[in-house]
Amino acid sequence: MSTVSETKRVGKASTAGSKVTAGTVLVYVVLIFWALLCLFPVYWMLTFSLKNTAEIFGENVIGLPKYWVFENYTRAMNTGHMEVYFFNSFVIAVATILITLVASAMATYAMTRLVWKGRDTMNKFFMLGLTIPIHAAIVPLYVVLGKVHLLNSHAALIIPYSAFSLAMGILICTGFMGDIPYDLDEAAFLDGCGVWGIFGRVIVPLMVPAVSTVGIYTFLQCWNELMFATIFNSKEAYKTLPVGVQGLAGQYSTEWGPIGAALAIATIPTLLVYVFLSKKIQDSFIAGAVKG
Repeated sequence: MSTVSETKRVGKASTAGSKVTAGTVLVYVVLIFWALLCLFPVYWMLTFSLKNTAEIFGENVIGLPKYWVFENYTRAMNTGHMEVYFFNSFVIAVATILITLVASAMATYAMTRLVWKGRDTMNKFFMLGLTIPIHAAIVPLYVVLGKVHLLNSHAALIIPYSAFSLAMGILICTGFMGDIPYDLDEAAFLDGCGVWGIFGRVIVPLMVPAVSTVGIYTFLQCWNELMFATIFNSKEAYKTLPVGVQGLAGQYSTEWGPIGAALAIATIPTLLVYVFLSKKIQDSFIAGAVKG
């Protein structure tokens, strides 16, 4: 008798646990609607890039293309010189990320692991960079870059991008490096490691989540930046993707298909970074929150 009652009790409990409430359904409906709302611009951009002008301004604005015009991508690459803009953006992004990662890690190591007078003041000085709007420095940067003859070059963007990304890089790295036990430093020192050995063999391997976050943040900042790229590089050979797309819209205003293809080419790398590395950013912030 007791066995039968226990079976009924378990059955009721499992039924109650698996019961779908109205609140749960509402939450899922809202989340699905929000996901569709966020994905719609990407869908519209991709379909826009595969349509001809008649479809773009006709009745088929939102629907799938009736005629898939893959030629738009070829015309965007050839006529709009998108391969040059893509190469420039890639070179600038890679160089900026490398400089920011190395400078952030080394500066954070000096201010959190080494003992010297004024390190707290120096850390506050770096954090002031977070309060300065990047575009507030356009005029002084233009004057300085002009005097050192760096305008119309990759360095004209690499240097400012790296400088303005440094503050956020140090902020992220400080939260991680400050939670690494000092016992590891002492153990490495007893094994014969010096300052550089401790940094390269102990600290850097443990900083991979923070380094990944800084790299992704820096990439998104410099890949999409427009104002510096427009003002500091006026020559065609050094323009980046945002500037190239802007110029394409002005010169070929009637060729909307290639413009859509150019927008897709400029956006796809950012989407790929988000799809494959967004979890890395979330994990890094979680790791930093639960350390210690």
